[in-house]
Amino acid sequence: MAAGVAIECDGISLTYSAKSGTPVEALQRVSFRIAPRRVTAIIGPSGCGKSTLLQIIRGLLAPTSGRVRFVDAETDRAVAEPRMATVWQGFNLFPWRTVVDNVGFGLEVAGVSRETRIERARRSLAEVDLTGFENKYPRQLSGGMRQRVGLARALVMQPDVLLLDEPFGALDAQTRLVLQEQLARLVETSGTTAILVTHSIEEAILLADTILVMTARPGRIAGEIRVDLPRPRSMATTHLPGYSGLFDQIYGLLRDEVVKAMVVEAESA
Repeated sequence: MAAGVAIECDGISLTYSAKSGTPVEALQRVSFRIAPRRVTAIIGPSGCGKSTLLQIIRGLLAPTSGRVRFVDAETDRAVAEPRMATVWQGFNLFPWRTVVDNVGFGLEVAGVSRETRIERARRSLAEVDLTGFENKYPRQLSGGMRQRVGLARALVMQPDVLLLDEPFGALDAQTRLVLQEQLARLVETSGTTAILVTHSIEEAILLADTILVMTARPGRIAGEIRVDLPRPRSMATTHLPGYSGLFDQIYGLLRDEVVKAMVVEAESA
């Protein structure tokens, strides 16, 4: 069953050429395993290769060395790539299409009949609390609503793996908190494998079962942390006794790496 597919990154490295022609090592021997039907958050300083790693898993970039493997979680035998869908930080909606047609776009490309894709798109919009907005256009929606449309567009494809690249990074703080809780509810009930790239420790703890902390560039895995806080989670989770210990542990791994990233950024400015 595709939902039982584990994702293994084995020694992933990536080097590219900067505009000056100088080689830049973005990722260095990154290895980890993502369990099926769990949420894994990847957190690290700016420029450490978090989004690059996500694109390699998605198959949009080829690593310089290393590989991504998809294996049966029980037998460790190689299997076909699972169905994947991505939610990006940018809304990436078609302004000339209605909300329901934006959500159904992937189904349209896949050749699904209009009646079926409209029905499925409506169900996905209901999952993100946008019933009644099917015939609106993106310009008529707030930023938070547009991002929910993007999430519904990913969910309608019924992916085995949901990739989330800073999905709330462009939103204001209050909207972000509400959508974090909504996404937590969705991933808890769907059983989908999810990989979340984020800069927010709070977001990682709220959503993830496992948190991978990355170093400054070249990105490596500095630590892997299990989140054993009970579900369902919400902002009330931040008041639980175990929350502050987790936050401090993650921040302790991140702080020096963020300082290193700031120095590199200043030197290259």
